[in-house]
Amino acid sequence: MAGEMQVSNKEALVKAHLPMVKRIAYHMMTRLPACVEVDDLVQAGLLGLLDAIDRFDCDQGANFETYATQRVRGAMLDELRDADWATRNVRRAGRQIENTINTLQQRHHRPPSEQEIATEMGLDIQAYFELLNDARGAQLVYYEDLHGADGDDFLERFADGQNQAPFDIMASSHFKGALAKAVSVLPEREMQLMGMYYEQDMNFKEIGAVLGVSESRVCQLHGQAIARLRGRLRDWSTNVD
Repeated sequence: MAGEMQVSNKEALVKAHLPMVKRIAYHMMTRLPACVEVDDLVQAGLLGLLDAIDRFDCDQGANFETYATQRVRGAMLDELRDADWATRNVRRAGRQIENTINTLQQRHHRPPSEQEIATEMGLDIQAYFELLNDARGAQLVYYEDLHGADGDDFLERFADGQNQAPFDIMASSHFKGALAKAVSVLPEREMQLMGMYYEQDMNFKEIGAVLGVSESRVCQLHGQAIARLRGRLRDWSTNVD
C-alpha cells in the first residue's frame, strides 16, 4: 500500500510539473537551431524531473520547485551536449566574441561597447551582429562549459578535487556568487534583459516591448550578455583551487 501511495504521489508530482518542463523546453528553443526537436528536450526534462523527485529531501529546507527546475534544465543541457548539435563554426564564433570582450575589458577596465568589440574584431557593426547570431545557442550552456586556456573542463576538474558532482558545483554558493557578480557588472540594459528573461520568465518579444527595441535586437543583446558572462566565469574558474 505504501509503495502504491509512493507511485501515486510521484505520478501526481510529474503531472503537476509537466507544464514547467514544457515551458523550460520552449524557452530553450528560442536560442537553438531548427534541427533541435522540442520533444527531445521535453523527454530529457521529464527524466530530470523524475530524478529530482527521487533525490529531493525536504529536510534540507530547499524549495522543490526551484530544485526541480535546476534538475530539469540540467537534464536538457545534458541532452544537447550528448547530441553535439553545435557545429565547430558555432563554437568558434562564440569563443571569438568572448575572447575579444575579455581583451577589451582588461584593457579598458569596463564593459566594452558593441562598436568597440566589432572594431577590435575587424568587423563593421552589422557583420558583428551577424556573428552574434551565428554564435546563438552555443551560449546556452555558458555556465556549464567553462574551459581553461589548456582546454580542461573546470567543472569536472573542480568536482574531482572536491568530491562533488558538477551539478552541485553549479548550485554552490561560490558559483552563484561569481555569477551574480558577473551579472552585476553588465551594461545596464543587458543586466535588465537578463533579469527579465531568467527571473521573470519573459520572452524576447515581451522584453523588446519593455526596452523599446525589436525582438531580433533583444536576441543580439542577450547573446552579447552571455558572451560577457562566459568570459568572466571562465576567469573565475581559473582562480578556484
